[in-house]
Amino acid sequence: LYTVSEWVEGQTLTQWMIDHPRPELETVRRIVEQIALGLQAFHRLEMLHQDLRPANVMIDTSGTVKIIDFGATQVAGIMEMRPVVAEAEILGTLQYTAPEYFIGDHGSASSDLFSLAVITYQMLTGRLPYGVEVGRTRTRAAQSRLSYSSVLAENRELPAWIDDVLKRALHPQPHKRYQELSEFVYDLRHPHQDFLHRARAPLMERNPLLFWQSISALLALTVALLIIFWPR
Repeated sequence: LYTVSEWVEGQTLTQWMIDHPRPELETVRRIVEQIALGLQAFHRLEMLHQDLRPANVMIDTSGTVKIIDFGATQVAGIMEMRPVVAEAEILGTLQYTAPEYFIGDHGSASSDLFSLAVITYQMLTGRLPYGVEVGRTRTRAAQSRLSYSSVLAENRELPAWIDDVLKRALHPQPHKRYQELSEFVYDLRHPHQDFLHRARAPLMERNPLLFWQSISALLALTVALLIIFWPR
């Protein structure tokens, strides 16, 4: 088996991040959306990239994003033709590999999504969400102790709900992540209703006048009821 790829005139995302250490959120979204489209094409063909990282993403001179390097790609139906890989061997790059691979579980579309979320996080912060700890956690118990580092700790303006999106996409347990790339991409542009409900300020803070008018109306109604029903 072999692959034939086009020649891409451009630079890797690794180099792009060096040249753009503090990109705008909208720029990051556009890059992530293009990578997600490429991954969706993989997944429709029952393929997992399994080594998604900045060095394996190219941006050509027109700004089009290309996914490269399919050496670790899992293709349904022909896996039995590949050489046997030792159970402990990880095909991807440790810093971007989903946690489930480190405990011997099979990957899924959610695993590629995890890698994309790591890249998204890195573009926004210049660092990794769990540092190098993911590659050291070889048990479920150890993975449950992984501590996500908020993007809001950075000295830059980001919507608070973006942190919720990334935290979910980067959850160590696959079933607690987004199950569809489209959901992840959508939520990068739209605050989720769960966040809006949590973040909604009390009425007194949002509209003090309406709050006191409501209190006054309630008190007036109480007084009226007392007058009407007070025993004579």
